[in-house]
Amino acid sequence: MSVRIEKDGSVWTVIHSRPEVRNAIDPESAKALFEAFQSFDADDTASVAVFWGEGGAFCAGWDLKHAASLAGAEALDSFDIPDEGEPPMAAMGPSRLELAKPVIAAVAGPAVAGGMELALWCDIRVMEETAFMGVYCRRWGIPLIDGGTVRLPRLVGEGRAMDLVLTGRRVDADEALRIGLCEYVVPAGDARAKAEALAHDIARFPQSCMRADRRSVRA
Repeated sequence: MSVRIEKDGSVWTVIHSRPEVRNAIDPESAKALFEAFQSFDADDTASVAVFWGEGGAFCAGWDLKHAASLAGAEALDSFDIPDEGEPPMAAMGPSRLELAKPVIAAVAGPAVAGGMELALWCDIRVMEETAFMGVYCRRWGIPLIDGGTVRLPRLVGEGRAMDLVLTGRRVDADEALRIGLCEYVVPAGDARAKAEALAHDIARFPQSCMRADRRSVRA
């Protein structure tokens, strides 16, 4: 399976495992991630989630080799808008979900294109010192369609967001920390452990008040 969940008390770690393609997303893994985070949000025993890509990459974006194998409208069939009242699944999976609980991204290697949008969807980002982000889809003529154009300027301001969106350049961890694109930088190999430690710290608080304040910040 491309997605699995490991639970430690009230902390869930959602693991995306397609290391052979640097954890790029295809329709199957998008659906699996979407369902995993829906399950997390609906489970009363779960408080905080960590989102981690196995094999040294957070997510390299949409699987372009898979997309190239599809013909015409077939490429869009997986992304039909659901019936009214149902939460919509995005091309990258969960990035249009509005969860009631926090998610922490543990970022190793690339978090680029749609993978960057998944990291921006999370509440907190922990990057390894060798990790990087970037709007790499710029070079392929593919737009940001998973919330990146909304979330990026909220984090770094309109000017810096415009720079990253227009140039598609690489943003290393030290710059990401400096401009507010991530909140923590850790040594290579430590992102998951740091994110899980943060998750346990957050899970110890009274949850109702914390979630209300989080909802207000994100409004």
